[in-house]
Amino acid sequence: MKIGYARVSTDEQNLDLQRQALTAAGCDTIYEDRGISGAAVNRPGLDQALRTVQAGDVLTVWKLDRLGRSLPHLIQVIDGLGKAGAGFVSLSENIDTTTAGGRLYFHLMGALAEFERSLIGERTRAGMQAARQRGKHVGRPAGLTEQQIRHARDLRAMGRQVAEIADLFGVHRSTVSRALRESVTR
Repeated sequence: MKIGYARVSTDEQNLDLQRQALTAAGCDTIYEDRGISGAAVNRPGLDQALRTVQAGDVLTVWKLDRLGRSLPHLIQVIDGLGKAGAGFVSLSENIDTTTAGGRLYFHLMGALAEFERSLIGERTRAGMQAARQRGKHVGRPAGLTEQQIRHARDLRAMGRQVAEIADLFGVHRSTVSRALRESVTR
C-alpha cells in the first residue's frame, strides 16, 4: 500500500498540489499536517502515517522537505521505515528506497550528515579552546557573582542553611553548594 504524507508550514498555504501529486502516484491514504514546521518533532499527521505503515508499504511525499528539514531526522525516519520493512519515495527528487540505488543514495546522505556533524563538533571545540586561551568564559554564565558567593559564604558561616541562601539569591541549592565548594578551592 502507498501511504502519502503532505505538510504545509502555515495555515494559509494550500495542500492541493501535494494531494494531487500523491493521488497521481497511487497513494491509497494521505495524512496531512497543516501549519506545522518541518523542524517540529511532533507532527500528528506524520506520526499517524508512520504508525500506519507496515512491511511492504511505501511512505510517499511530494518533496523531501515535506518530511523534514534536518538530514539527521530524515535519515532517522527513513531508517525506521526500512527496519519496519517499508519503503520511502520522494516524487520530486526521484528518491525510491525500494530500489538498491535509492538505498545507496540515502546511505551516502547519512554518511555526509555524520561527517557534517563531526566537522561542526570539531569547529565548536576549537572555537571554545581558542576562547579559553583568550581568557574568555566558555559555557553557561555563572549562577552567582563573586560578590554573591562571598555573601553566601558569610551567611553560611553564620549558620544559615544552603536552602535558605539559595532562596535568597533565587537559585537552586546545588548552585549555592557548588559555588561554596569551588570558592574554597580557589
